[in-house]
Amino acid sequence: AWFGYRHAFVGLFIALTLSDWIDGRLARWLHQRSDFGARLDSWADAALYTALVLGVLQLCWDTLRGEMIWLAVAIASYLVTTCAGLIKYGRVPSYHTFAAKKSQGIVLLAGILLVLEIAVWPTRIAAVAVTITNLEATLMTLLLPQWQADVSSLRKVLQDRRQRES
Repeated sequence: AWFGYRHAFVGLFIALTLSDWIDGRLARWLHQRSDFGARLDSWADAALYTALVLGVLQLCWDTLRGEMIWLAVAIASYLVTTCAGLIKYGRVPSYHTFAAKKSQGIVLLAGILLVLEIAVWPTRIAAVAVTITNLEATLMTLLLPQWQADVSSLRKVLQDRRQRES
């Protein structure tokens, strides 16, 4: 990104996203899931998104200046989720919800379209998706009594909570 290689940046980002997806699939298929793996995956996701944001800012600064509020809200929602987990559990949440997986796909598509100068509006949809996903994760953190990895959704947390209370 620093040298303006848009196509190389997109190709590398797609490859990294696919490797993350394959890694998750293999872990489930081979029954190699662990709390450590979930935490490591969350840190890798954060690094991947940080690289995306920095690369997109480098490649698309003029375009993104008008979209900063969308990005700021999405980033702030991530920081709230992270801080909630750190305050309550002493560690970053690693839920890997269905919404997070869908959101990741939307972010990938939006990033590609933005970097290749095809469209800007998907960036707004991605920012909304990320924000909603992070709000779900924050609510999950508030409701879960202890840190858990790989919780599929807020709905699942609420179902489990009702079962414990009855």
